[in-house]
Amino acid sequence: MSLTLSLTFLFIIVLGIFLSLIRMLIGPTASDRAVAVDTITTTIVALFVLLALIFDRYIYLDISLVYSLLAFVGLVAIARFMEKGI
Repeated sequence: MSLTLSLTFLFIIVLGIFLSLIRMLIGPTASDRAVAVDTITTTIVALFVLLALIFDRYIYLDISLVYSLLAFVGLVAIARFMEKGI
């Protein structure tokens, strides 16, 4: 993968994380903030996959898999809390 293409993808991913972070901070409701956190975690998984391709280290793919599973479990816990309370 060329350096220009890698930097372009990296810029797009960082821009997506930044925009989701803004949405998380100014979201009017708790569900908007939860969706923004889910978007951030999904984008970070894409960042890990891109890093695996750039550095040719496939351990980042395992890290992205574990991170996405933990993020899913966390988001399910947040959704159950928002629906029923503690």
